[in-house]
Amino acid sequence: MLIDSHCHLHDQEWFTPEQAEQELAAAHQAGVDRVICIGTDPADSLAAQAFAAQHPEAYWTYGIHPEFATRPTNPSTPSAANPQTDLATPCLPRDSRLLAIGEIGLDYHYSSDPAARTAQIHLFETMLDLAVRHQLPVSLHLREAFADAWPILDNFSPLTGVVHCFTGSKRDLKNALDRGFYIGVGGLATYTTNPLPPLDRLLLETDAPFLTPAPFRGKINSPRYIKIIALYLAEQLGVAFSSLEEQTTQNVRNLFNF
Repeated sequence: MLIDSHCHLHDQEWFTPEQAEQELAAAHQAGVDRVICIGTDPADSLAAQAFAAQHPEAYWTYGIHPEFATRPTNPSTPSAANPQTDLATPCLPRDSRLLAIGEIGLDYHYSSDPAARTAQIHLFETMLDLAVRHQLPVSLHLREAFADAWPILDNFSPLTGVVHCFTGSKRDLKNALDRGFYIGVGGLATYTTNPLPPLDRLLLETDAPFLTPAPFRGKINSPRYIKIIALYLAEQLGVAFSSLEEQTTQNVRNLFNF
């Protein structure tokens, strides 16, 4: 059994309901037993919740991606002009299929504007506080922002989670592992040289529809490609596929408690 720990199969901008059903069936045929649908803003998070409610193999998270720190998606979304709204203390449903707060974090790739970075940090801290108060793990989106992220994360305790789509250095990897975080590895690993975590801290993910693995780059990503990623990683780590399958599945269950 394989688990896609990070996908956006619920996002109807990419998958119609019919396509999502087809992708779930194809994933099941490829040995993928569970998927976790990741929220990126309030409305998207509720869409993930609705998708999970309709599919027993799906779970969901509540999050606000750092790109929305200065670009509101609806009147209740924080922005540079209105960073604190009812999103600071959202009423999260008591839902056994809600596994984490995420994806949240910092992304400095597209902007070096100090005001934009300040807004991202403010949103990040708000969401980390939400995770601590609700005793939920976090799904972290960190891109070219590790130096700022570590001291912020150290201010929130206790905190567990996964660094989704890890793109950092060996030092960043050590910093994440030393803090007890798991590392999400997906299709990006099949065509980059980012350092890999030890097997007992590795989560498989696709980030579908994004970051399609080789040899399918250029096509829409799918949870079905988890097996391709897993086979590649088993070879890179020098372990049997069955061992990687068993351990990564247990890692997801350990982190998200399901």
